[in-house]
Amino acid sequence: MDKSKSTSCGCATTSSTSIMTSSPEDQSRATYHIENMDCPTEEGLIRGKLGKITGVNGLDFNLVQRKLTVTHSLPSLEAVEVALAGIGMKARRENISGERTSILRISKMDCPTEEGLIRGKLSGMTGIMDLQFNLMQRTLTLRHAPEALSAALTALKSLGLEAEVEGGHEAEATEAALPEKTNWWMIACSGIAALLAELVYYLNDGIHWAVIVLALASISTGGLSTYKKGWIALKNRNLNMNALMSIAVTGAMLIGHWPEAAMVMFLFALAEVIEAKSLDRARNAIRGLMDLTPETATVRQQDGNWMDIPAKHVALDMVVRVKPGERIALDGVIVNGQSAINQAPITGESLPVEKGVNDTVFAGTINESGSFEYRVTARASDSTLARIIHAVESAQGSRAPTQRFVDQFALIYTPAVFVVALLMAVVPPLATGAAWMDWIYKALVLLVIACPCALVISTPVTIVSGLAAAARKGILIKGGVYLEGGRKLTVLALDKTGTITHGKPAQTDFQVLSGDESMVRSLAASLAARSDHPVSQAIARAAQDGGIAQRDVTDFSAIPGRGVRGQIDGQVLHLGNHRLIAELGLSTPDLETTLEALERQGKTAVMLAASEKVLSLFAVADTVKETSRQAIADLHALGVRTIMLTGDNPHTAEAIAKQVGIDEARGNQLPEDKLKAIESVVGGDGQVGMVGDGINDAPALARADIGFAMGAAGTDTAIETADVALMDDDLRKIPAFVRLSRTTASILTQNIVLALGIKAVFLVLTFSGHATMWMAVFADMGASLLVVFNGLRLLRHNQLKHSTT
Repeated sequence: MDKSKSTSCGCATTSSTSIMTSSPEDQSRATYHIENMDCPTEEGLIRGKLGKITGVNGLDFNLVQRKLTVTHSLPSLEAVEVALAGIGMKARRENISGERTSILRISKMDCPTEEGLIRGKLSGMTGIMDLQFNLMQRTLTLRHAPEALSAALTALKSLGLEAEVEGGHEAEATEAALPEKTNWWMIACSGIAALLAELVYYLNDGIHWAVIVLALASISTGGLSTYKKGWIALKNRNLNMNALMSIAVTGAMLIGHWPEAAMVMFLFALAEVIEAKSLDRARNAIRGLMDLTPETATVRQQDGNWMDIPAKHVALDMVVRVKPGERIALDGVIVNGQSAINQAPITGESLPVEKGVNDTVFAGTINESGSFEYRVTARASDSTLARIIHAVESAQGSRAPTQRFVDQFALIYTPAVFVVALLMAVVPPLATGAAWMDWIYKALVLLVIACPCALVISTPVTIVSGLAAAARKGILIKGGVYLEGGRKLTVLALDKTGTITHGKPAQTDFQVLSGDESMVRSLAASLAARSDHPVSQAIARAAQDGGIAQRDVTDFSAIPGRGVRGQIDGQVLHLGNHRLIAELGLSTPDLETTLEALERQGKTAVMLAASEKVLSLFAVADTVKETSRQAIADLHALGVRTIMLTGDNPHTAEAIAKQVGIDEARGNQLPEDKLKAIESVVGGDGQVGMVGDGINDAPALARADIGFAMGAAGTDTAIETADVALMDDDLRKIPAFVRLSRTTASILTQNIVLALGIKAVFLVLTFSGHATMWMAVFADMGASLLVVFNGLRLLRHNQLKHSTT
C-alpha cells in the first residue's frame, strides 16, 4: 500500500501513536507486523481488545509500517495473540527476547505432502516466527522463541514425523537425515495379495469372500502407513496425497471394488518408495561432495612423530603430511615439498595443477604424484569445500521463481479438484437420476489424480540437480533464482585484470624524465611495494629483480582508481595512472604523445610524480588468457553482449577488447563509474551480469542482476557474497552457466507441461468414464517419477563442457 495515500477505509495513515497504562521495571516489549492493520479503524479495534488484558501495559502503533509494539508484564503472549486472531488480525511476531534459530532434520519429510502438513501445524503456533524448508536435505530451519522448540518437536511427533535438532559435525548431521530402510517384504506381500484378489475375482466372475480377505490383506500390509498419514492429515484439515488416497481406497471398498482398491493401494505404496529412492539420487549429489574429504589426516606431533587423527579434530597451524594418491583432508599452505594436484572437486579444472611451497591446497582435492607437508589454515567445518556444500544446501532451500508459481498453483488446484469430485459424485445422480455407484466411482478416480505431487516435486528436484551439477564443475550458484535467471542474461560486464587477463602484469618499459635513474626507480619501487594492485606489484617485482633498494614510506594512502601517494624523506610523491597525472596538472604535450603511443599498444602507463613534475614513466602489460577469447566467442554465440569496464586508460581498454572480441570497452572506470555503467543497462530486456573479483567491484556486482566472482576458491568473501562464484579463473564457466540455465528452464517447462498434461488427459477420461482407479494411480505416480527422472538428467547432462569453438 502506498504510504502517502489514504487507506481503503477512507482514513489517512498516521505515524506512531501510543498508550501507556503503567511502567513497571520488569516489563517486556514485543513487536508484531499486522498485515491487515491499515488505518485508525483497526487501531481502535486492537486497542479496545488488548486494553482489556491484564498485564498489557502499553500499545505503540505505527500504521505506515503496520507494526504494533506491545509493552507487557505477561508470562506469555498467548493471550495477546489469541485476542488478535479473534478480531481477524493477521499478526506475526517480529522480535522475541532470546530468539533462536534451530535446524531440524526430519527423515520422513520427503516431498511437499509433508511440507504442507508441517506448515499447517506449526505456522500458527505461539513463538514460531518463520519456517524454511529444504526437502532435498530433509531439513526445517525454525526461527522461534526459546520455549517454543519443545512444543514444535511435540507437534511434529503428533504428525508422525520425528525430528532431530541438528548439532555437531556436518557429516554427522547429514547421517541423521538418512531415511528409514524400506520394508520390501511388506510391499511384496501386498502386491502378491492384490494380484491374487484380482485373479480370484476373475475366476469367480465377481466378488467372493476370498477376494475381500485378500484385498484386506494387501491393504493392511501395504497401506497402513498411508492410512495413518492420511488420518493425521485429515485431523489437521490438510488434503494431501495420503488423505486423498485413503478416501479413494476406502470409498472403493465401500462400493464393492475390492480388487481395485487393493491394487491401487499397492501401486501407490510401490510408487512412493520408487519416488523416494529417485529423490535420494538428487540428495546424494550433495552428499557425494561431503564424501570427498578423508576422515583422517596424518598430523605431525610435538615429538616429531606422525599420527593419523580424525580430520575434524585437527587444529589450525598443525602440519599435515600427504602421500601420493591421497586426498587432502583440510585447507592449508604447503610448507615442504611439491606435487601435481587434481583440483577438479573444487574448481572443475580438468588438468592437475603444479603446487609448491607457499601455494594453497584445498580439502577434497587429490595429490597426484609427489609427497608434501602443509600447514592447516581452516578447520574441517570451515574449509572451502565445506563452505561450498553449505552454500549449495542453502541455495536448495531458496524458492526459484518457477517453484513459487507452482506452490501457489498447488494451493488452489487440490481443493478445487476435491470440490469438483464431490460435485461429480452428487450432482449427476440427483439431477439426472444417473447411477450413484458409477458417479461415486468416477469421483474416486478424480480424487486419486487430485494431488499435484508431480507438479510440485518437479521444480526442487530439477533446481537441486542443476545446482549440484554446477558445483561439481566449480560453479557455485547461490540459489534457484540465479540458476533460472541465467537464461535471460543479455548483457555481461567484465572487469579486465584477473578476469580477461591473467592479472599478473609485467613491466615492459621504463623511462626517466627527471633526476637520477637509480634514485627514481628506488622511489617508485618503495611506493609500489606498499600497494596490492597488480600493476604496482609488477613495478615492485622489476625493481627487486634489478637489485633496487627500497626506502621508508610514511603517510601512505591509496587513491581509488588512480594510484597511491606517500612521503619519502619528507617529499610527497604520487605513483599513478594517466588520470591521476592529469588531475595533478602535470601533463605535457610530449608526455601525452608518449602515453598515447604506449596505450595504443595495450600497455598501462604508470608515472612517478613529485609536486611539480613527472619524474619517470613505467609501462606495464598484462597478457590475455586464451580461455577469455573462447569464452567471449561462446557468449556471443549465446546472444550475450559484452562490455569491459576497467580502470585502465581507454586506449588500453580498446586494445584488450579488440584482442578478445569484446563488443564495447570503457576505460578510466572508478568503482562508482562501474556502478553507473551497470545501472545504465539494468532494467532493459533480459538480465545484466557483472564479473569481478567479488571485493573491489562490490558496488557493481551488487547492482547487477547476477554478480559473478572469479577465482573464489579459498576466498570467504566471494563464496558468501557472490550470486555465482567461479571457483577458478576460467571465464568459460560463464557461458557454461548460461547453457545450464537454459537447459534447466527447458526441463522445468517440460515437467510442468508433462504433469499438468497428464492431469488434464485423465480429467477428460474420468468424465467420459474411460479411466479406472489403478490407471489413475499409474498416471499420477508415473507422472511424479517421470518429472523426477527428467530433472535428474541434469546430473549427467554434458552442459558444462567447454565449447570447442
